[in-house]
Order: sequence, then structure tokens, then C-alpha cells
Amino acid sequence: MIHSFIALLPDKCTSCMLCVRECPAWCIHLDSHTEEVTDAGARRPKKINVLDSFDIDYSLCMYCGICVDVCPFDALEWDQHRALISDSRADLTLGITQLTSENDSAN
Repeated sequence: MIHSFIALLPDKCTSCMLCVRECPAWCIHLDSHTEEVTDAGARRPKKINVLDSFDIDYSLCMYCGICVDVCPFDALEWDQHRALISDSRADLTLGITQLTSENDSAN
């Protein structure tokens, strides 16, 4: 199998930062904020992290797949249906919109 693209499933990402910490190339940048959520019948609200931005700089990425392997929530996956091609370094940093898999609706 050819691994050509890392896709993000933003609804599964909990902003735990494991991918960011374990990336040997430091090419992943993640920003989030916390929100309080009150569940019916709960004694107090709980705080959850909400993903604001998630970027991968493919000019630094080694395609090692460590980020995919360490994600405990399967929010990152290999997408062999797309490849990244550019002649500009600025175009090699992709955010949530570009990293979201085209196959999200099938998962």
C-alpha cells in the first residue's frame, strides 16, 4: 500500500497533543480551547478540549506515520487516494479543511 497523505478526522480529535509531542520532525501544529459541557443529571459540568486548528507542514514531514500510530482516537489515518503535489513551499502547510479525508462520510 502506498501511503501518500495523512488525513484528519476532526470529529475524532480530542486535542490530546500526542501526535504533536511524538512527531520527530515537529511538523504538526495544533491549537484548541476548553469548553464546559453539562450532561443531564451530572453533578457538575465537565471540561472538554475543542479543536481550533490543526496543521501539518509537509515541507518538514518525513511520512514516518508515527502520528497515525500514536493517536489513541484514530483521528489520523493514511489516505492513499490523494497525493500532495506543489511547487511552492507555502502550499505544503495544510489545515483542517485540506486534511479532512474525502471519505469521512463513508466512515
